[in-house]
Amino acid sequence: MRIINLIVVHCTATQGNRTLSPEALDLMHRHRGFNGTGYHYYIRKDGTVHLTRPVERIGAHVKGFNANSIGICYEGGLDCRGRPADTRTPEQRAALRLLIHQLLEVFSGCRVCGHRDLSPDRNGNGEIEPEEWMKACPCFDAEQEFKELVAEGMEETQSKLNYLKNEKGGK
Repeated sequence: MRIINLIVVHCTATQGNRTLSPEALDLMHRHRGFNGTGYHYYIRKDGTVHLTRPVERIGAHVKGFNANSIGICYEGGLDCRGRPADTRTPEQRAALRLLIHQLLEVFSGCRVCGHRDLSPDRNGNGEIEPEEWMKACPCFDAEQEFKELVAEGMEETQSKLNYLKNEKGGK
């Protein structure tokens, strides 16, 4: 099993009033030279979650970070004029939150972020700022939105470690 320390949220960068089937997404990625959909999970507007690549397989969703990450993509991300926008439906929001919660139970300690948050820090101040984003994807602040889920996972892991330590006589 691969070591996973990062969950990256993406959008398809399609207009909110359009649909993109998992099959069409796969075809788009194949036309770009990938051997199938680069994301591990795809969330449709109705909240349906599709496993599009086994988690055991390295993804093709964010250059330089694929080896130790899981990619989740939601359908949408552009407004009707083609501008970046958080177009997630309530069903997508709920499905994404549940999926991330479930993944953090298996891969505790992961950082959860958006694709844009992995852009280069061009001014070297240690922070990726909006003017440094290579793209707006996923068109919302994923780190901020899921930070309490990450914190809960860290607390749970620490509790388990403390329990094990106490079981072994505090050594």
